[in-house]
Amino acid sequence: CWYYLRYIDPVSDDVIVEPTSERYWMGSASTDGSAESVEGAGGVDLYVGGVEHAVLHLLYSRFWHKVLFDLGHVSTAEPFKRLINQGYIQAAAFQDEREIYVDAASVEGDAQSGFTFDGTPVTRSFGKMGKSLKNSVTPDDMYAAFGADTLRLYEMSMAPITQDRPWETRSVVGSQRLLQRVWRNIVDEQTGELAVTDDAPSEELLRALHKTIDGVTADMDNLRYNTAIAKLTEMNNEVTKAEGPTPRVVADTMVRMLSPLVPHMAEELWSKLGGAGSVVWADFPVADESLLVDDHVELPVQVKGKVRGRVMVAPDADESTALAAATADENVVAHIAGAEIRKVI
Repeated sequence: CWYYLRYIDPVSDDVIVEPTSERYWMGSASTDGSAESVEGAGGVDLYVGGVEHAVLHLLYSRFWHKVLFDLGHVSTAEPFKRLINQGYIQAAAFQDEREIYVDAASVEGDAQSGFTFDGTPVTRSFGKMGKSLKNSVTPDDMYAAFGADTLRLYEMSMAPITQDRPWETRSVVGSQRLLQRVWRNIVDEQTGELAVTDDAPSEELLRALHKTIDGVTADMDNLRYNTAIAKLTEMNNEVTKAEGPTPRVVADTMVRMLSPLVPHMAEELWSKLGGAGSVVWADFPVADESLLVDDHVELPVQVKGKVRGRVMVAPDADESTALAAATADENVVAHIAGAEIRKVI
C-alpha cells in the first residue's frame, strides 16, 4: 500500500524511504532551497483508480500513510493531491433462456430484429467488460482493424473520464475518419507530400485556432479529454472549410495539440512538417489572449417576442448603437411596420 514511497527509494535496506528523498518528493520545496516540507502537502500529483479504489485501496493506502506520518517516517500527513475515479467501459452482454452468459462476439442480430446465439434467442444487457460476462473486446483486434491511435481517440471521446460508457465497435470508425480528415488537411493523399503553405492564415482561421488552443488547454488540465477532442474536431472542420492549402502555422499547432491524444500519427506529421526531434519535446501551444475576443458579436432581434433578425455589433456597443443596427435590418423594419418602438430590452 506504500509502493509510491518505495518508488522514491528502491535501494535502502534499513529504512522504508531515505528521509531526504522523501522530503524532496513528498513535501513542498521551500523558497530558500532547504529540505523543509509543508505538512499535508502530499507528493502524488494524481491518483487514478476505479471506483473500487475509492473505498478499498485508497482508504487503506491513505490510512497507512497517516500511520507512517504519526511514527515520523514521512513528512506529510496526506500522500495524494488529487483523486480521479475513472468510469468503466461497458459492453453488451447476452444471456440465453437459462440466464447463462454467451460469447458476445458470436451473437447475431440487432435491437430491432432481436439477437440470437447459435440460432437461439438471447437477451441483451450492458455491463462491465470482462471474462465473467463474456463481452471483452481484445485491444489487439482493435489495433489490427483501426490502429492504436484510433482506439485511444475513441476511448477518450466516448464520455467524461469519470463516467461509465458503453463500447460500440461500429462507432470506432468515426474516430478513424476524423484522423483521416486531419491527415488529408496536411498531407496530399496522392503524393504523400506536404499540402501546406507558408502563407499566414486568415484572421478568422487564426482566431478559431487560438480559441481552440485556449479551450483544449483548459480541458487537458481538467482531464476533459472528450471535450478537448470535440474542440479539435471543430477546428479541423474550420481548416477543411478554409480555401487553399492549410497554413503551416495552423498545421504545426494542430499536431502539437493532438500529440497527447494520438502520439503515433502526431509524430509522423511532425516529421513531415520538419519539426525538430520528437513532438513530445515541443512546447504545447499558448493562446494569444488578444485573439480570444471577437471583433463582433451576433445579437438576435425580437419584435413582439419573436426573432425577426440578427445583427452584428462590436462587443462593447452601447444600446443606441445596437438599436440603430437592429432598426436598419430590412426584416425587422418590415415587422415594425412604422409603429412606435415603446420599449427596448
